[in-house]
This record gives sequence, structure tokens and C-alpha cells, in this order.
Amino acid sequence: MVPRCLTVAGSDSGGGAGIQADLKTFTALGVYGMSAITSITVQNTEGVFGVFDLPPEVVYNQIKVVAQDIGVDSAKTGMLSNTGIVLAVARAVRDLGIQNLVVDPVFRAKSGDLLLREESVEVLVRELFPLALIVTPNIPEAEVLCGDRIRNLRDAENCAKKILEMGPRAVVIKGGHMEGDKVIDLFYEGGLEVHYFVDDRVETKNTHGTGCTFSAAICALIAMGMDLKRAVRKAKDFVKRAIETNPGIGKGHGPLNHMWRIEPCVREFISSEPST
Repeated sequence: MVPRCLTVAGSDSGGGAGIQADLKTFTALGVYGMSAITSITVQNTEGVFGVFDLPPEVVYNQIKVVAQDIGVDSAKTGMLSNTGIVLAVARAVRDLGIQNLVVDPVFRAKSGDLLLREESVEVLVRELFPLALIVTPNIPEAEVLCGDRIRNLRDAENCAKKILEMGPRAVVIKGGHMEGDKVIDLFYEGGLEVHYFVDDRVETKNTHGTGCTFSAAICALIAMGMDLKRAVRKAKDFVKRAIETNPGIGKGHGPLNHMWRIEPCVREFISSEPST
């Protein structure tokens, strides 16, 4: 049976982040994607111009019907927007016994627009983190969670340990916001050992949806049976290649090329003779 992945997130009308990025990533990695939409955003590469949150019960029921019918091998959360939605998602995960949950604590869009109300952060930590296999904050999000500035790798290590105490089985702090020609992601799942994944920085403004894509790739790879540490490393590789081959779309922070892995297959199909 094909692995089944569920994304619970907001809809990005520009197609670069949120539900759209997650489903593209699922497809590119060969898993069956399902979605529960939490919010509809009026969004493009230049910013977020409006947000309409769905009722929490609608979010709950979206998760319920696909889980009961199709089944869920792994799931991820992105934009949850408000306390009611966070509580509905946590209730659904518990009620339906959803395992392998990747929590991407999305607080702000690339443009700086707020995507999770400040009063909901505490609820997110309390309700969802203990249910999570892994939490994937970037540096600014990790600083909010820990209440401390992250200026170097030692600060990041201390923060990762604090986040692990909040309940998830593992945490990865994405290092893209740190200065330097290297991007260093920190992976921690307890004990004395901290793992670092290091890559050269790709100089481009087109990085819209990197966090969504990264967490979706982890979700897909876990559903395929990959161990967590390797899934994080492979997800980082997937995102880097998607950034390197970005299509240069839009006037602001453009999207990634989620389909880079299957583009050769598409070209081959188009160039082949139609069947008779």
C-alpha cells in the first residue's frame, strides 16, 4: 500500500507554502497526500493580504473523515492560526490515534505576517508538543518557545534541550536565519549527542515555503519507513535542491521547485509518442 500522509495547515493562494507546498512535496516523494485546511490566506510572494480561519469543528471533521476512511501513516501540522483550531487538531490526533506527527510551529510568514496568534503559542506547546514525534522550529520560532536569544550553536543546543522537555520525542532547529555561508540545522532527540547537518547556503530570495516543505518531506519519509535522523537529513537535501532549482516566480520571496525530482520523468513522458 502506498504510504498515506496528512497535512493540517493553511491554504496559500500563491501556491508556495502551506497546503499547496505540502501536497507537492508528498507527490514528489511518492506518498499519497491528504489535507485538512485550517485557514484560507489571501497570499502571494509579496505578502499575506487576508486570512479567513475555518471553524475548529470543520478542521476536526476533515481530519476525522480521512483518517477513518483512508488511514494516516504520518501527519504534519503547519499554520493553525488560533487556539480553537489548535485544540481541535490535538483532539483529533488523540481521538483518532494518529502517530508519527510532525509539528511545524508556524508563527509568521516569510513576509513577517503573523500566522499564529500570540496567545495560542502556549496552547500549541501544551496540547500538541507532547503528541509530536518531532518539532521543527526555525531560529525565531525557537527563540519564542525558549524565551532566549539564539546567537550561536551553544544557544541553539540549550534551546533544543528546553524544547525537548516540552514533550516531543525529537526537535530540529533550522539554522537558515543564522548568518554565514553555511546553513546548520541542529537535531536532538535526548541524551548527550547533538547532531548537526551542514550545507552551503544558497544565495537567493526565493525561499518561500522552505519550512513547510522541510516538515512535509520529513513527514513523507517517515511514512515510508525511514528512521527519524535519516529522514531529517534527506529532507534537508530535498529542500536544498528545491531552492537551487527555484523557478524565479513572483515579485517577492518566490517559491521553491518542489517537483525537481520528477521533472525528468515529465519531460520523458511529454516527448514520448502517444499510445495507439
